[in-house]
Amino acid sequence: MNALFDRLKQAALPLLMTVILLGIWQAWTVIDEVPAYLVPSPWVIAQTFVKDWALLSSALLVTLKITVLAFFCATLIGVLVAFAMVQSRWIEAAFLPYAVLLQVTPIVAIAPLIIIWVKDPTASLVVCATLVALFPIISNTTIGLRSVNPGLAAYFKLNRATRLQTLLRLQIPSALPYFFAGLRISGGLSLIGAVVAEFVAGTGGTGTGLAYQILQSGYQLDIPRMFAALVLISLTGVAVFASLAALSRWVLGGWHESEMR
Repeated sequence: MNALFDRLKQAALPLLMTVILLGIWQAWTVIDEVPAYLVPSPWVIAQTFVKDWALLSSALLVTLKITVLAFFCATLIGVLVAFAMVQSRWIEAAFLPYAVLLQVTPIVAIAPLIIIWVKDPTASLVVCATLVALFPIISNTTIGLRSVNPGLAAYFKLNRATRLQTLLRLQIPSALPYFFAGLRISGGLSLIGAVVAEFVAGTGGTGTGLAYQILQSGYQLDIPRMFAALVLISLTGVAVFASLAALSRWVLGGWHESEMR
């Protein structure tokens, strides 16, 4: 009963704070008569959602498609690179500088080159977003695979476990909490990478994402639509994080202390 109450309280407090902040925002725009072309009120943004939902929903699907594809690619590549790096310090020394290089290089600096080199627009955006989301998977999974209890490692060695048995039965279970932490970070970065890549590409047409809608709304001074697109991006990021956190609780909740409470 207490656990259920704590969960309800954790869900209610952010909702209450959101209602308070929206109320303050609405009151400020009404009392000070702030023009909608400067800062639209929450009510005006809600009306824009209804009016432009067909346009915004189609743009959201495009951005979600790029985000999901980039997240899948980053997870697959990151796990494979991490598995390779833990096999040998020489392999880690060879790969790690390039992983760090990808992390510290601004995507806006290399996105134009990727867009030129990769002819397909969707594929080029996925590549850009994948590069943004890749490093947390590599870093966290590598740390997790190396964070094995020394006593358990000695026990496996004493029983002459093969490298594959040690990997499957010891290293991977030990790495799962780190891996899911990397997933939560990478999920948000995939969305950020998708949006930034769309900004850099600036392509129009029917298959445009939310970033292009923000650019187009800015050119047309349609600020309520711009805010509506921003809200959709924010809500999508929250949904991605919440989904990955729920997946982590589902996988780890029965046996790992990080999710048992």
